Amino acid sequence: MSADRIVSFRIAREKVSALDSLARSVDRDRTFLLNEAVETYLARQRRFVELVEEGLKASERGELIDDEEVGARIDSWIRKAPAEKKRTRARV
Repeated sequence: MSADRIVSFRIAREKVSALDSLARSVDRDRTFLLNEAVETYLARQRRFVELVEEGLKASERGELIDDEEVGARIDSWIRKAPAEKKRTRARV
């Protein structure tokens, strides 16, 4: 007996059309893409939960940073982002 389950849900017609178009362009079927999308979503959500739990534990240990440090870190990420984009562009 298969461990797979059938799940159905409502989705806008336009999204189904876009999904089918993408599936054709990558030579896959709709089910493959939906399974890939669900796995990606679940992995991201699991990682988010891990980070929240890590933050809560750090908080319990008193490892906190003030709002000025948070702002400084965000600013450094923003300044760093354009440089990273330049390095990751494909060369033609």
